[in-house]
Amino acid sequence: MARAFAAILLAAVLTACAGGSVRDVTNPDLPRALPEAGAVAVSWTDPAQFSDLARSGNRWESRRGNWVHDLAEHLRDAVAARLPAGERAEIVITDIRRAGDYEPWLGPNLQDVRMMRDIYWPQLTLELRRTDASGRVLDEGERILRDPSYLTTGLQSSRSSQPLYYEKRMIDEWARREFPAPAR
Repeated sequence: MARAFAAILLAAVLTACAGGSVRDVTNPDLPRALPEAGAVAVSWTDPAQFSDLARSGNRWESRRGNWVHDLAEHLRDAVAARLPAGERAEIVITDIRRAGDYEPWLGPNLQDVRMMRDIYWPQLTLELRRTDASGRVLDEGERILRDPSYLTTGLQSSRSSQPLYYEKRMIDEWARREFPAPAR
């Protein structure tokens, strides 16, 4: 009885120290765009509709964290580093499916662990609008970024255990293809 009470008390203290709540990417009160900065604007549609949540084996766990914002920031930075001077890019993220998925059927000890398998590759869908300094549209349309071989190409890196590593690497590769010359 005393051990159970101590465990509950410890959980309450840790929750209070962490700010009392877990961030939920589907919270309608959260912003759906990064603050304006530079020549790249990034926003996103309702994360509750993203494939990562709709198809997840653990929807509660998929909602946790700040991963939508983190991917949007990485996308903005990757494009800004390669966008030619004088151009502007407006990007709307319309869908995200992160690498891996939850497999609750593996039991309670693994229900909150994202399993990395070749059938759970990362994919990001976005709308891109690229303009020149005068506002003339240079390019626009949907882009679907996917990396079905993420497990075979990403394991060589010591950073592959970092959060969102596979998604960020996929974004970096797309930015190199979409904007071949680095910004000056």
